[in-house]
Amino acid sequence: MRISSKLVGVGVLALMTGCSSMPSMPSLNSLNPFASKSKADQPAPLVELKGTMAVRTAWKLEIGKAGSYQFSPALTGNTVVVASGNGDIARVEAATGRQIWRTKAGTDLSSGVGTDGNLIVVGGTKGTLLAFDMDGKPLWKSQLSSEILSAPVVGQGVVVARSLDNRIVGFDARTGEKKWTVQRISPPLTLRNAPGMVVSGSDVIIAQPAGRLSSFILATGAPRWDVEVGVARGATELERVTDIGGTPVLFENDVCAVSYQGRVGCFDVTTGSARWTRDLSSEAGVAVDQRFVFVPDDKGALFAFNRDTGASAWKNDKLAFRRLSTPLSYGRAVAVGDYQGIVHFLSREDGSFLARAATDGSPIVGTPVVAGSHLIFQTQNGTVTAIAVE
Repeated sequence: MRISSKLVGVGVLALMTGCSSMPSMPSLNSLNPFASKSKADQPAPLVELKGTMAVRTAWKLEIGKAGSYQFSPALTGNTVVVASGNGDIARVEAATGRQIWRTKAGTDLSSGVGTDGNLIVVGGTKGTLLAFDMDGKPLWKSQLSSEILSAPVVGQGVVVARSLDNRIVGFDARTGEKKWTVQRISPPLTLRNAPGMVVSGSDVIIAQPAGRLSSFILATGAPRWDVEVGVARGATELERVTDIGGTPVLFENDVCAVSYQGRVGCFDVTTGSARWTRDLSSEAGVAVDQRFVFVPDDKGALFAFNRDTGASAWKNDKLAFRRLSTPLSYGRAVAVGDYQGIVHFLSREDGSFLARAATDGSPIVGTPVVAGSHLIFQTQNGTVTAIAVE
């Protein structure tokens, strides 16, 4: 999905937040003179690959289409919870794909699954936050001011959800009662994406519009720190869009993130101070391991940076304009999905191609997860695929 079709006018949206629910905002594609795709932007063709690593499809599950929203699998113990735009929610064994249970949310969904292993939460298209127990039984629902695009998170007995108007709300995980609300101002234009949140001990770290990363105390919503990942540049509002892509990733004492038309970097999880940043533009998220930070840019090149220093380790530009997903580091490989539902495995050491696996032919947009020896991807057409690395 091109950037031109993912912009919303947040200033207009803010005037409508008094409504109990609202439809999706219209695309500004028709207002953008750069909406057409040039020949230079055509996806790179895939060359024949002589794989040097064995991968296979371990299992598949059909959960339902995502529509215009983004859904990612959520790992809890040895199981995975998945959801779809039509309101289906399922919990499956990560090793075998066996469905433990499947239920209907009772409404269309617009955001994926959040869980702490005791509670499952999802967001509805009309701003409804729904909670279920680990057996799929409905527990409670609460109403936010507008559409929920980012997957809610659960930690320290608090559920945190964020609506499209950038209102962040903490709810009591047991009762659904509202505990606190934080309203943050958004720029006139922002990406219509699902910037993520992650629980870090007693705090929640939230990706914000305008390329900011903020930490709040879970119990009260009080701010801990706030830092710029992306710095807005340019003369027009379109040029100054610099929202966070994907979900911030915690690794040891770091939290790493990337922004569109901004930077990639790692920050101290306690203070927010920058360890390093590098100029880069991405709508997807980052993957982090002991040595590297991996990130695709908005032109389809996959980069590896040294996690400690930010020094460039390698770059692979052979997947140009294939709209790469958030990558995933596993063993000696880094895996990344594309707009055709193909998962590419590259060497984490030098970026060379190792293997390739197909899913269902539709884009992989959400964030994949590692479950044991399986890498689990969810496509926009609703196929959940576990790929085993052998």
